[in-house]
Amino acid sequence: MDYKLEVAKLIAKAANLDEREILQAIEIPPESAMGDFAFPCFRLAKAMKQAPPAIAENIRGQIELPEFLDRVVVTGAYLNFFVDRAQYAKNAIGEIASKAGRFGSADIGKGGCVVIDYSAPNVAKPFHIGHLRSTVIGHALYNIFNFLGYRSFSINYLGDWGTQFGKIITAYEHWGNDEEIKAGGISALLKLYVKFHDEAEKDPAFDEEARSWFVKMEQGDKYALKLWKWFFDVSMEEYQKIYSRLDITFDSYDGESFYNDKMMPVVEEMKEKNILVKDDGAMIVDLEEYKMPPCLILRRDGGTLYPTRDIASVMYRKKEYDFVKALYVTGNEQNLHFAQWFKVVELMGYEWAKDQLVHIPFGLINFAQGKLSTRKGNVILMEKFLDDAVSKIREVIEQKNPGLANKEQVAEQVGIGAVIFNDLYNNRIKDIEFSWERMLNFEGETGPYVQYTHARCNSVINKADVNYSDADVSILTGDDEFELIKTLNAFPDKIIDAANKYEPFVVSRHIMHVAQMYNKFYHNNNILRANEDVKKARLLLTKCTKDVIAAGLGLLGIKAPEEM
Repeated sequence: MDYKLEVAKLIAKAANLDEREILQAIEIPPESAMGDFAFPCFRLAKAMKQAPPAIAENIRGQIELPEFLDRVVVTGAYLNFFVDRAQYAKNAIGEIASKAGRFGSADIGKGGCVVIDYSAPNVAKPFHIGHLRSTVIGHALYNIFNFLGYRSFSINYLGDWGTQFGKIITAYEHWGNDEEIKAGGISALLKLYVKFHDEAEKDPAFDEEARSWFVKMEQGDKYALKLWKWFFDVSMEEYQKIYSRLDITFDSYDGESFYNDKMMPVVEEMKEKNILVKDDGAMIVDLEEYKMPPCLILRRDGGTLYPTRDIASVMYRKKEYDFVKALYVTGNEQNLHFAQWFKVVELMGYEWAKDQLVHIPFGLINFAQGKLSTRKGNVILMEKFLDDAVSKIREVIEQKNPGLANKEQVAEQVGIGAVIFNDLYNNRIKDIEFSWERMLNFEGETGPYVQYTHARCNSVINKADVNYSDADVSILTGDDEFELIKTLNAFPDKIIDAANKYEPFVVSRHIMHVAQMYNKFYHNNNILRANEDVKKARLLLTKCTKDVIAAGLGLLGIKAPEEM
């Protein structure tokens, strides 16, 4: 039963109002003592020409109390609805138990494709901590949309084209060594990249040489493309190690180079539609009317730029996947870039650009050592970062549970889970102040805390060794039990909310709340020593909690260890 919907129907019938508007206005009170659902009557005062408290009393008088409600109380201008706890518990737990790990899944996106562009490291540069946010936010959204029935398509739009390769080739030609690159891999390429920028600051001629190498790449120069392919392969070998540890795969690794032969047709289309103008030798789309700087499409030398490739890529994706949404998960600093080329696509006559192209911006991770810079070589490598997280969790395990089976596997799952959860626990637009102590704490609002709660649920079930499938959960009417059941039952709405807002933190916050509610219930109520009927009911509630936590962690891309 959708209790919120049923309450909306009661109000709509009693007051002769629109059911959909009522549904949108219904609130969930912060405390159960204030009711399980509340409807504010302020909004009806103008139309009904009455004081809100009087309106609430009138509506209450028209409601015939159904079986699923215990009472309806007027408090000021609010109608407060209290559900019948026994029936609520029976309905909610029955639904969660029947769905097991799929509770909260839906088919609302059936038939719709959502393309999500995320991670996208720049080839020939190491996978560093700066790539983390795009990767985990994008992967969580991919999981969430799949869970709601959409056909999600994940694209790792690798930065495998552009002037940066001209810089690496220039550095290789002047200071490179084949053996060093073979031995050092991407770290050796980073050294060359840093060397280039050090030397280019002294002699700007290196920048011009780099640009000329990239033009050669675009023109199909065999030697330049041979070096490019080598640097690409060296980079992908490292990236795959990171993605494997994060348990992330992509449906497509088509990077910028894939669109090299698809850009000029798009440029020609812009010319035909008279939106391209020449400006000091370059080709631009004038966006002054929309209060934005011009969007640069071709440089003076005829070279393409990021907007050129992005526009070509979205044209290809629309034709290939016929998406209902195309999401781009990148940092706040690219807001203008996306606003510009989204507008260019719209000016080309494609109306779908208005509501189907979505930029998903996010804030930075702030570290004590200040702003990170690949050009200066001041980066925190992702592999080292994950190693450190796992190592610190391993130390905790050795202190608290040295006899734990599969210690290495659990340390990996908890360490990496802590990194991901820390990233996804706040509104994505906010900057993250990094702290090892906060991130790895087993007692704070952290990934390890939620994972430990999952393991606790599993431990309780295993210790009981009782068949609880026939439990009568209608007896779970105590405050702690009821609050937990309500929190579990809200999970599906939270997933939909996360998708609508493109905010994984809605899910992470909710499963944190589930974990907190379970631990409160666990500490205040005896499970294993309760009488048989109560024990079975509480065990089934524990199993439902375990399943919801596992599902929530799974949506975030985090493992749920059975033992910790």
